Amino acid sequence: MAPISRRDVLAGLAASSAASIIPARSEQRQNSTASNVAFLSGDERSQHADALLRYFGANAPLLLRAPDGILKHPSIAQSAPGKAYSTELWDWDTLWTSKGLFRLAALQNDESLKQKLCEHVSGSLLNFFDHASPGGQIPIMMTADDPDPFRILGKDPKSRNQAKPVFGQLGLLACDQRGDAKWLEPHFDLILRFYDSWTTHNSSPNGLLVWGDDVAIGDDNDPTTFGRPFFSSANLLLNCLFYQDLLASAELARRLGRSADHDRLSSEAKKLAERIQTFCWDPRDSYYYTVDVQCVDRRAELIPTVARGMAMSWTCLPMRIQMFTGFLPLWCGIASQMQADKLVKINYLADDRLCARWGVRSLSSQESMYSLSFSSNPSNWLGPVWIIVNYFAWKALQRYGFHKEAAALADKTISLLASDLKVNGSLNEYYHPDTGAALSHKGFIDWNLLVLEMI
Repeated sequence: MAPISRRDVLAGLAASSAASIIPARSEQRQNSTASNVAFLSGDERSQHADALLRYFGANAPLLLRAPDGILKHPSIAQSAPGKAYSTELWDWDTLWTSKGLFRLAALQNDESLKQKLCEHVSGSLLNFFDHASPGGQIPIMMTADDPDPFRILGKDPKSRNQAKPVFGQLGLLACDQRGDAKWLEPHFDLILRFYDSWTTHNSSPNGLLVWGDDVAIGDDNDPTTFGRPFFSSANLLLNCLFYQDLLASAELARRLGRSADHDRLSSEAKKLAERIQTFCWDPRDSYYYTVDVQCVDRRAELIPTVARGMAMSWTCLPMRIQMFTGFLPLWCGIASQMQADKLVKINYLADDRLCARWGVRSLSSQESMYSLSFSSNPSNWLGPVWIIVNYFAWKALQRYGFHKEAAALADKTISLLASDLKVNGSLNEYYHPDTGAALSHKGFIDWNLLVLEMI
């Protein structure tokens, strides 16, 4: 009798709550081919898409938040009123929710919704800008009565994180939809100060950015950062978001006629891409890894009377933990075609350590930290399927020519959310990768809206 894996045990524990969603695990095909073949007929896809469009269409107006308290501009909420996160304004969540809402307006050909979104998305950005520090630091999250719940501004700017680098992307999204960039011109210098605050306080010796600590880093309990020493983790999520934001702001600078800023931002983006390639690509595993930057030659301090000898030729070490973040250099176009081919074929298509029945595991099932338990603080990125993870991987597969695999992942994502909607009447924050069972926060909308780009 074959040994039972931990993943099978966890899947069995959750199966009862997912029985109405999918067939029993024993009836599923478990080989890699089954994991990557699209499984929806044209009619099924159309029915699921219609159900999701109706749900998002009914809930979209609930996400348009009027000015309230210190949030003086209209903004975008991540969840419907009364649900988790509904009273908060988060950094990167606002970007993804806004992208999904604009996609909804386009699919429904709803010009009125689009115009309202332009006002609320721009207002969200302005709310963040209103509460930036003089040095350019911007809070991660705000509420109507508190501009900085994580207390990252004003005391020791080196000890805590600030907002993730998404404001160039959010600004460009709003400008694209508005058809005009002039409204952003008075605030562009603040975006530049925001970048300067990151590079001033959070640059490592090799030029990659590091998290100051593990508070609200996005993929909250990513083992390459969570629980590790301060300023030690050059996380791929941070660096790839920063790269993408530099490109977005370079485009904004071009539209605003700021050629010197365009050239400088483009150059900085190119240099960061080169660093990610140099330090984060692992040719042995054909995967991108977050790196530990705590490599310091201390011989002069510890053994000053001994000849130094061979130089320490490395500035960081790869943390060979396969998080979904390995796909991010593909998402933002840093990887070469050869690297993308190897990463996808060796680490995604070969088996189900990352490629699961219902999407992309946030952490490889072969890692010792793999766990599918519910966790609200920090949220669980140790294996569950998140729609934002599926989205990153889907964009990566599309970008590098894996169209069949991208279509299969889109089918999984559409079917997963439509099934959750049918069973629970709403959507959730993350899901069991093998059974599709909802694992957290009923009523969560946020980046689940990105499934609309897959329709």
